[in-house]
Amino acid sequence: MTGHIDPAREAFALFKDLPRDEPIQMLNLLRLREKAVYPDGRDVSGFEAYKTYGQTSGPIFKRVGGTIVWRGAPQLTLIGPSDESWHLSFVAAYPNAAAFLEMVTDPVYQGEAVPHRQAAVLDSRLVRHKPLDLISEFS
Repeated sequence: MTGHIDPAREAFALFKDLPRDEPIQMLNLLRLREKAVYPDGRDVSGFEAYKTYGQTSGPIFKRVGGTIVWRGAPQLTLIGPSDESWHLSFVAAYPNAAAFLEMVTDPVYQGEAVPHRQAAVLDSRLVRHKPLDLISEFS
């Protein structure tokens, strides 16, 4: 199985074609490596590497107006592929898609944060959502 770690060029192009001036929420599902894979061979867990990614990317995330609106530790997939298990899941909210693009193209994010994410993550999903008003029904 090949993990999904970085956006495909085609998907990123489609993301950039969507409206950039409205709020977005990004669903993140993460399966981490038991041992991080760094080019220099350092010996840290995937969790430790992802924590370093969070510490490195956090100031940029906050600067662009990002917030975590929900996070959890998945326990069981009741409906869906049984081989898709996740260690972490969260929803990150951005004031608009332009803010997300500003973050992911920031030179510090690219040069200092992304290598830790790449070392830590075995597989992931990142799904853009348009926030909807909360209502009491499931429609």
